[in-house]
Amino acid sequence: MARISAGVATSHIPAIGATIDNGKTGEPYWAPVFAGYDWSKQWIAEEKPDVVIIVYNDHASAFDMRIIPTFAIGCADRYGICDEGWGPRPVPEVIGHADLAWHIAQSLILDEFDMTIINEMDVDHGLTVPLSLMFGQPEAWPVKVIPIAVNVVTYPPPSGNRCWQLGEAIARAVASFPEDLNVQVWGTGGMSHQLQGPRAGLINAEWDNRFLDLMSTNDGETLRTIPHIEYLRETGSEGIEMVMWLIMRGALGRMVKPLHRHYHVPASNTAVGHLILRPAESSSSEV
Repeated sequence: MARISAGVATSHIPAIGATIDNGKTGEPYWAPVFAGYDWSKQWIAEEKPDVVIIVYNDHASAFDMRIIPTFAIGCADRYGICDEGWGPRPVPEVIGHADLAWHIAQSLILDEFDMTIINEMDVDHGLTVPLSLMFGQPEAWPVKVIPIAVNVVTYPPPSGNRCWQLGEAIARAVASFPEDLNVQVWGTGGMSHQLQGPRAGLINAEWDNRFLDLMSTNDGETLRTIPHIEYLRETGSEGIEMVMWLIMRGALGRMVKPLHRHYHVPASNTAVGHLILRPAESSSSEV
């Protein structure tokens, strides 16, 4: 049967993608950011996941104000790289796993989650930057990807509790798929940042690190009950992206084992946060 072997959380800052694409990762400003992913690259090369479910938010690339799905799942065989205004990133196209994606879509809908099913979609930095951070610059991505897009751009976004519940439902869906697959779930976005207004450039390192602490423990109740207003007040208007991490965390079960943690300020106008977690009951090998 398919199994979820690990969860990854990471920021998906667009400037990180540009830094990788332009060969500037070794510059003094950026080197500490990327150093935090050296362990992760070695780990994932040894883990060799078959499929990664990437939870991300679209940045007005595939969706706009005409249609705003709260939760959307990509069920296509492949996904192109969109032009976000400066040309598509020079990265490989993203290959999907349609059989598993359709299975998850069916399972989630019958589990009473009203998913929007997407059969054609280009993906933006929200999805490609995490792939680059974990896999570098390969000629082809070494995993198949199932995109799950979450609305954290326009009010109202889903609650942390609903995101956690979606993660639990994804875990049930994966566990009922008959093919033997090593599946990871990635939650992307964040951490604290605000891109506009008087608080533009806000970074709350204390709150970010408390959130990383909670993600790394078995205290799901605290995480899933953080209200929208706290994210807004403490982490800025874009800090709400962290609810997407809760989908990954919910998919791992109540108990987790932290494998790796990285936090760095600044990167562009935000902080970089990164975690790798293992379901506590997993018997997979460690690095």
